[in-house]
Amino acid sequence: MSDQTFLTKDGLKKLEDELNFLRTVRRAQVAERLHDAQEDGELIENAEYEDAKNEQAFLEGKILSLESLLSNAVLIDTDRPQGVVSLGSKITIKEQGSKPEAYTLVGAAEANPKAGLISNESPLGKALLGRKIGDDVKVNAPSGTLSFRVVAIE
Repeated sequence: MSDQTFLTKDGLKKLEDELNFLRTVRRAQVAERLHDAQEDGELIENAEYEDAKNEQAFLEGKILSLESLLSNAVLIDTDRPQGVVSLGSKITIKEQGSKPEAYTLVGAAEANPKAGLISNESPLGKALLGRKIGDDVKVNAPSGTLSFRVVAIE
């Protein structure tokens, strides 16, 4: 199923917490803002009211998006084969002439390369899946083909 959302336990909790915050705190804040704007008089020419309505629509869209994402959530299995890169693996790779870099392979919804979380759908993530320590991996990037060696898998 292509609409599955692969998440770690931490990623699942983070999205559930965000959804809860949006449903409770943010909805109340936007409702208060709408109420205040309605009391400011004419709704036809009330920019604050229009802005609050737009914010409400955006918020509801975000809530629906998170609900959909979470309804298709699949927890990444932590009892995976050792020594083979799979979802949830922490992989250390090294490009020749560079320092080793460590990444955790996660689902696209959780990806954050700056935080060391790469998507299984990214070119690097796809290239690493199923690899073992010592394997050389080639990745097509905008700047050309990059070569890495898998040096550790946790």
